[in-house]
Amino acid sequence: MFPQLTTGAINRILNGEDVANAVIQILGCKKIPGAGNDRYRLLISDGVTGCPFAMLGTQLNHMVANKELEKFTIVRVDKCVCNQVQVDRKVIILLNLTVLVPGNEVNEKLGNPVNSSTGAATTGATTNTPAVNGVPKTGYANQNAVSVPDSSMINGSAPSVHPINTLTPYQNRWTIKARVTSKTPLRTYSNSRGEGKVFSVNLLDESGEIKATGFNDTADKYYNMMEVNKVYYISKATLKTANQRFSTVKNDYEITFNNDTTIALCEESSSSIPMLQYDFVPINQIEQVEKDSNIDVIGVCKSCSDLQTFVARTSNKEMTKRDIKLVDRSNTEVNLTLWGKEAESFDGSLNPVVAVKGARVSDFNGKSLSVTMSSSMQINPDIKEAHVLKGWFEREGCNMDAQSISAKGGSTSMGGQWKTFAQAVTEQLGMGDKPDYYVNKATIVMLRKENCMYMACPGEECNKKVIDMNNGIYRCEKCNREYSEFKWRLLLSVSVADFTENQWVTCFQEAAEAILGVNAQELGAYKETDEERYNEILTDANFKSYIFKLRTKMETFNEESRLKTTVVNVTPIDHVTYIKKIISDIKQMEQEI
Repeated sequence: MFPQLTTGAINRILNGEDVANAVIQILGCKKIPGAGNDRYRLLISDGVTGCPFAMLGTQLNHMVANKELEKFTIVRVDKCVCNQVQVDRKVIILLNLTVLVPGNEVNEKLGNPVNSSTGAATTGATTNTPAVNGVPKTGYANQNAVSVPDSSMINGSAPSVHPINTLTPYQNRWTIKARVTSKTPLRTYSNSRGEGKVFSVNLLDESGEIKATGFNDTADKYYNMMEVNKVYYISKATLKTANQRFSTVKNDYEITFNNDTTIALCEESSSSIPMLQYDFVPINQIEQVEKDSNIDVIGVCKSCSDLQTFVARTSNKEMTKRDIKLVDRSNTEVNLTLWGKEAESFDGSLNPVVAVKGARVSDFNGKSLSVTMSSSMQINPDIKEAHVLKGWFEREGCNMDAQSISAKGGSTSMGGQWKTFAQAVTEQLGMGDKPDYYVNKATIVMLRKENCMYMACPGEECNKKVIDMNNGIYRCEKCNREYSEFKWRLLLSVSVADFTENQWVTCFQEAAEAILGVNAQELGAYKETDEERYNEILTDANFKSYIFKLRTKMETFNEESRLKTTVVNVTPIDHVTYIKKIISDIKQMEQEI
């Protein structure tokens, strides 16, 4: 016995009605050619009415590829929208489906459906409002679009406002009324297609939120116009499937501004639109969150590090960061990294409450968080959660020892798991598809002096080796330029040992300078003018111990595979911290005995 189809569901959906969990049958599927993602048109039936104008959401294309939507399949519609694409035609877009009975088990058409020739509803008024099916959302699913007051007309006419949670790429005409909750700096980028500019904003209304991005001309046009906390009417922009890796908002789609986009400041009162919405994850639950996810978090700043300045290896640009420790009422602690101006201006001396929307989760340091360009951070926000948290911390939290989910396994603030070299071999670290990272206290037993330095391109973004033309000119093949000078770069091969094994590791510029105690330019000058001092510096580095953070990965070169281990970071031993780590390890061993 097959599930009963929801008779009349198609006409009800076409009329803008919510039909929760409608059961329908797939009678056909046709691929529509075009650029970008494949699109599929479906013929669906509720047993009485057939609709040949149903579209499958592109996020469900895998169901076609997996042959889950074969002819005669019975499905439950968990979510759909209905859009008017022409005066006399509507399209049902299926956004979420559950297969109830595969087509090869049904093998027949149920009922005697009559196709709707236009897709227009047989009863009820025509409306441009998308009807959201299956998932009620703040009362918008079956409401008509709201007319904008005359004071905020766009192009001389009052548009209809659509809730953000009803937007899909299948709609041609829509206008949203939304508040800007965050805005990234205007930045430049360079890729294979050339250079450009980009910025993005997060937009919020009563129904949900969405990310919007402007590139190049539209970035110049709208960046200064859009201000955080102000409300705008936005229309004629492009909707596409969101890249969740680069988005901190919970929406399947995102907006891209184009040359036709219209943005107008909302002049009337907008108190109904919230300022910022959070969905906080308790700190003790972050361990279960997948790496690279974006979450909302709130906590009291229990402590913070000094501002750190360093040169990024990939861009060769100077960067600043600050690590702070957040704790919440679960008495669990996590590291949060701030960057740039936020790191420079942050003051943790009074234990402020910090709320972050869209913090990036990392497993680089046990489990830790980072504020990205798309994140929004508030200090002592005027919300209930912040007041409760501050009261808890002042009453009892400040005197409690919190359990940290960062620096797991007794790792240092450098991050990573503590491993001996013997454990690294036994556990086959570096043999997988991705590199492995670990922390080790080791002693330098030998430095390879040969080829430990090279003459590099002086270009700001380039560290490639230059060719000495023997006439005072140095040529960089990568930049295809010739220079009258060069810069020294270190590439130091070092044998380090712990109490179990020894390991050859490679140290690049920053790590090598930390070990040698001089920068590359000074060492290069000694190499050319004072060879005795040069050799002395390299010799003195032997038999000194450090905390190393190591990256290990199997690499193939000239058809030969070998395990390559590089130093990510090296720091002098903080003996107090290291002794605490040893005591913690001993206590853990006692518990396991």
